[in-house]
Amino acid sequence: MQIARTVACLRAAIADLRRTGGRVALVPTMGALHDGHLALVNAASMRVEHVVVSIFVNPRQFGPNEDYADYPRQEQTDLRLLEGAGVSLVWAPNVETMYPEGYATSVSVSGITRDLDGAARPGHFEGVATVVLKLFNQVRPDVAVFGEKDFQQLAMVRRLAHDLDTGVEVVGCPTDRAEDGLALSSRNAYLSPDQRINAATIPRVLGAAAESLRMGEPVSQTLLTAKSRLEQAGFSPIDYLDLRDASTLEPVDTLLSPARLMVAAWLGTTRLIDNMAV
Repeated sequence: MQIARTVACLRAAIADLRRTGGRVALVPTMGALHDGHLALVNAASMRVEHVVVSIFVNPRQFGPNEDYADYPRQEQTDLRLLEGAGVSLVWAPNVETMYPEGYATSVSVSGITRDLDGAARPGHFEGVATVVLKLFNQVRPDVAVFGEKDFQQLAMVRRLAHDLDTGVEVVGCPTDRAEDGLALSSRNAYLSPDQRINAATIPRVLGAAAESLRMGEPVSQTLLTAKSRLEQAGFSPIDYLDLRDASTLEPVDTLLSPARLMVAAWLGTTRLIDNMAV
């Protein structure tokens, strides 16, 4: 497994992979890898001959009062996991490499980023779109694999890839979950033991709400009940709990086509997100 830390080394390594034949997939990560990330790597390896994983904690997608400084970093552990998973190349730049002195460009995707996390975390999606396009330009993959846990992010990346003619096939993979249903996330490491038990309330509440909607319960009442259950379990504040069209992410008042229940809520100082298909 090769490790590249400069764009020149990355380009040379990618050229070497291309010379051996086969397609290249990119799995973007911020490190602190868990089984969910490895599931993305496995999904990528099923589609192409060469998998490239990026490890970069992107400061531009964190707000001024968010957890950029405290975000878990464990590069050596991550590298061992990726080597065991058969990854061909790891792209691990530092901040100065990604955003050198004088850097002045950003990317914005309108519409689909308007609300939900776009409203709760101003500037977040601009930071994500910028780094994703940079990664696409640096690695020039045939395929890029993202998890469905960040469903709005996945939708935004698909829009970006299509609108800017990147030629990258964006693949979404189902959310990997712990035995109690909690979506795997690097930020789960912030939870205390009691909070970790309580956190599994989110998938249970989403599952119950999805079943109510399938049975014909009104959307508004279902969402109110679900929000109340989360508040009773200690989640506060709840940034959003909503039903959205699975394709456009527009609000849904009546369930007539595939939709997604989407939630972001705080448990203590930890912000958890999740979504479920309906």
